[in-house]
Amino acid sequence: MRRCGQGFDWTYASIWLGLRVSDRRLTASALLSSPSHYTETITTNMDVPDVQVLKKGEVNLGVSYLYMCLRRQQTHHPTYVQTSIMAVQFEGGVVIGADSRTTMGSYIANRVTDKLTHVHDRIYCCRSGSAADTQAVADIVHYYLQMYEQQYNERPTVHAAATLFQKLCYENKDNLSAGIIVAGWDKDVGPSVYNIPLGGGLFRQPWAIGGSGSTYVYGYCDATYKDGWGRDETVNFVKNTLALAMSRDGSSGGTIRMCVITKDGVERHFIPGNELPRFWEGKEVLGSDSTFASAPTQPLSA
Repeated sequence: MRRCGQGFDWTYASIWLGLRVSDRRLTASALLSSPSHYTETITTNMDVPDVQVLKKGEVNLGVSYLYMCLRRQQTHHPTYVQTSIMAVQFEGGVVIGADSRTTMGSYIANRVTDKLTHVHDRIYCCRSGSAADTQAVADIVHYYLQMYEQQYNERPTVHAAATLFQKLCYENKDNLSAGIIVAGWDKDVGPSVYNIPLGGGLFRQPWAIGGSGSTYVYGYCDATYKDGWGRDETVNFVKNTLALAMSRDGSSGGTIRMCVITKDGVERHFIPGNELPRFWEGKEVLGSDSTFASAPTQPLSA
């Protein structure tokens, strides 16, 4: 493997976490134990053993058969992070946030997923798309950033982390379903937000949203966001935007998790589902003193 900073062995990295094999649904933790064995196992054509033969104990139920069952199950029922994710830059830091719902088709696989993934000190990413793909890519980037800091005794920048995400997503765009938002703070640039949509582009923006719920709130973000906001205004903006997306998007829901990243460190925020803003009551948008917000709804006459 080549040294960090002098180019990466991307072929090895892709095979290492199963990004270029015929099926990529195996978790990174399993591949790390023996990458060469799993790459050989994945490319092997395996048939289901006969049930009667299984009862006689004549078939070895080893890793190959167990993986085949896992592959068939996850091929038909992939786990997707159809989600609402967001990152906003402010003076002195960034705020990232996401909902907590993970779905398998119409089934909610997890109601309290943590989609704010730590990749390095003061660098986080938000994941949308296939849960297996985004977790594997995040593990690769986390590994290389750790190696970089150990070899060069300096912290990597947010741009370096975003570039690693972008390169992996672009070079495997035909096999991956991954939308990533990378945000954080570094001593060279300060706070920064990078958006990596499906296909592997890389865009630096003052704010970025993604996931299935983002289509419902683009207009709200365009009309509401103001440059020069402070910490509190940015936190409220992220909270309200995610709550709006979760109220309309069936694939988003649960709770809201947020991180405030500054030069002083990372501060976590958690908003349970019963404390989310109730926009259908009108008060969060118009204010509690608004005449329209407090007025009862009148039925329309025929």
